[in-house]
Amino acid sequence: MLQFAQFAAVRAAMAVFTLLLVSLIVFTLMELVPGTCAERYLAFKNTQGSGISVEDIQAEERRLGLDRPFLVRWGTWVGNAFRGQFGDSCILRLNINSLLADKFWISLGICLTALFLAYLIAIPVGIIAASSENATLNNSLRFISYLGLAMPNFLLALMIMLVSTVVWGDSLTGLFSNEFRDAPWSWDKVMDFLGRAWLPVFVLGWSATAFALQTVRALMLDEQSKLYVTAARARGLYGRRLLWRYPARHALGPIVNSLGFDLNRIFNELPIVALILTLTEAGALLLGALAQSNDQQLAGAIIFLLTATIVAVNFFTDILLALVDPRVRRSVLGANA
Repeated sequence: MLQFAQFAAVRAAMAVFTLLLVSLIVFTLMELVPGTCAERYLAFKNTQGSGISVEDIQAEERRLGLDRPFLVRWGTWVGNAFRGQFGDSCILRLNINSLLADKFWISLGICLTALFLAYLIAIPVGIIAASSENATLNNSLRFISYLGLAMPNFLLALMIMLVSTVVWGDSLTGLFSNEFRDAPWSWDKVMDFLGRAWLPVFVLGWSATAFALQTVRALMLDEQSKLYVTAARARGLYGRRLLWRYPARHALGPIVNSLGFDLNRIFNELPIVALILTLTEAGALLLGALAQSNDQQLAGAIIFLLTATIVAVNFFTDILLALVDPRVRRSVLGANA
């Protein structure tokens, strides 16, 4: 128990250090963007017909605390971020917490659901594909997985939208219909959301399922050829008992450990899917902040929240694996763990 607590403490310290390092990188990139937040905001006002002056810029920089040293500004920003406070958007001049509010959680929910469904399909199908000697089944699954990897998500989204428009007269764009877009949350709004959220979940889960299927199949084939499986067969173990007790158990460890990576990969695909489906969520906000408004404060907040989520997922998967596989503990604490 003491060794496990030590392992958890080491992993927690590594998670916090990783998050601090990423926050420093994100903040540095925000600072390297040409022009301060005050200059970008006042330049935006100037495009709206309002004149600006050097005095305006200096006054705005003092108000935002941009005249302080870099490390002081980073310490303030990351301290507020750990408390869940991200200040105001540089361009929109709205509180970032209020601006993200439901949008980030909706985005995270879509990504996690797509990831869950991908593994719910890929793990059993990948195990069957690796253990079955049916050539037709293996070739069919291989074709489907290659198709999932080759077809871009945005092309799949466009195909579904075209079919939906032709057949039902509804392009299925947006997370809410016009009736519920600005309405307060209610049971009817939840059902309307679920009736439309399946499309981004399906599109994002398409390639994730194909990638996970290939990974599970490759790991299973590798494990089944090892000597401990041959020795288990020699002791009389066959069929499902052999499959789940040995190769499947060992093959699923790397799969569980890659959940954070797969979540990041799905979120990276979300802005493009959000652009095609005109979704108003964090992916669309991130794309707009980086490519259109140059709102680095908003973009930094979204990236920090995503990084914190991935770090948390990796931490909990490490703890889960350590509970079932002592080799994970030894990788951190040494051979005596």
